[in-house]
Amino acid sequence: MNIEGRTIRLRAVEPEDADLMYVWENDCDIWSVSGTTEPFSHYQMRRFVERHQDTIGVLCDGQLRLIVETLLSARPVGAIDLFEYDPIHRRAGVGILIYEQSDRGRGYASDALETLCRYTHDTLRVHQLWCNVGADNEASLRLFRSAGFTQIGVKRDWIWRPHGYNDEIMLQKILDF
Repeated sequence: MNIEGRTIRLRAVEPEDADLMYVWENDCDIWSVSGTTEPFSHYQMRRFVERHQDTIGVLCDGQLRLIVETLLSARPVGAIDLFEYDPIHRRAGVGILIYEQSDRGRGYASDALETLCRYTHDTLRVHQLWCNVGADNEASLRLFRSAGFTQIGVKRDWIWRPHGYNDEIMLQKILDF
C-alpha cells in the first residue's frame, strides 16, 4: 500500500524497517513526546513489524503505522501512526515523527498529515482524528493547527518532565472535505 502526497509517500512497514524503527523508538530525546519510558529490544521491534505484516485488514489491532518516505529518493524520514481506532464512532488518534533534525521544516510532516487525513476520510471512512500535544511543543502545535485541527481542551499539569509539569493540548479535526 502506497499513499502519495506532494513530496512524500506513506507506505506499509516492511521487515527492513525494523532496524530503523529500533533507532527511532530508542532515542531518549523523543521519549518525552512519544510517552516511551523504557528501551525496546531488536526482538520487540521485529515482532512489531511481523505483526503488521501478518495483519489482514487495516487497523485490526486498533493501530496503523505508516512509514513516511520522500517521493524523490524513497528515503524513510519518519512515521505516522493511527491509534485507538474506534470503528463505531469512526475516530482515531494520530501521531507523527520526522526523525532527523535536517528533515524537519521541509514540509514532510505537513504533507504526510494532509495525505493521512485524506486517506483516512476517503478510504477508511474515519469521521474525525484527534491528537494530544505538549503545550511546549510549538512545532507540533503549528503543524496540527495548520492542518485544520482545533484545540478542544487543555489537560493541566499532565506531562511530567525533569523541569516540572507541563500542560497537554487536545486537538481534533472533523474530516468533512
